[in-house]
Amino acid sequence: MIRILIADDHTLVRQGLRRLLEEEKDFRVVAEAGDGAEVMRLVGEQPVDVVLMDIAMPGMDGFEATKRLTKKKGGPRVLVLTMYADEHYAARLLRIGAMGYVVKDAAATELVEAVRTVHEGRRFVSASIREHLALRYIDGLGDDAVESLTNREFQVLRYLAAGSTNREIAKQLGLSVKTVDAHRLNILAKLGLRNNSELTKFALRHHLITD
Repeated sequence: MIRILIADDHTLVRQGLRRLLEEEKDFRVVAEAGDGAEVMRLVGEQPVDVVLMDIAMPGMDGFEATKRLTKKKGGPRVLVLTMYADEHYAARLLRIGAMGYVVKDAAATELVEAVRTVHEGRRFVSASIREHLALRYIDGLGDDAVESLTNREFQVLRYLAAGSTNREIAKQLGLSVKTVDAHRLNILAKLGLRNNSELTKFALRHHLITD
């Protein structure tokens, strides 16, 4: 039996995923979470094999929750399920330990296959972005401006672009306000931007946040 935790901030999405997954005889949804903090709490309370992780959640997002979960020895495997059909997200989440990345417009059969693949300890990337992800590195496209950011800078960029203040980001990521501002300045310099307004426009243009 594969024990699954669904993490998504939309109740209807969680309910729909639960119904879909529990049609499989070897799947059991043991918990649901609306944000990353709840994921961490629930994983600590019961055995979980696979966490189906959304990225865009309030409070602790899926990126930070994935980072923390994959550092836990013997913790569950993380399968990211997101609306972001972007190789930037896929590459970064796979680097920090996620075992799979599936976009939400994937067929139900692909999601089921992904859960089984990840549970077996093998990586799975949604067919819709697999080629783009491969070509990015085969053709040397990994040297673009977004790729120049560290994973922490990428996180801070997303929070800033979504309108969070330095203090809010510091609290969420467990950093000092001074450190967050240092990351902000590094991001602006690396991307050739002047202020947070330009940063938000850049993030929207590159599909790093949604409007």
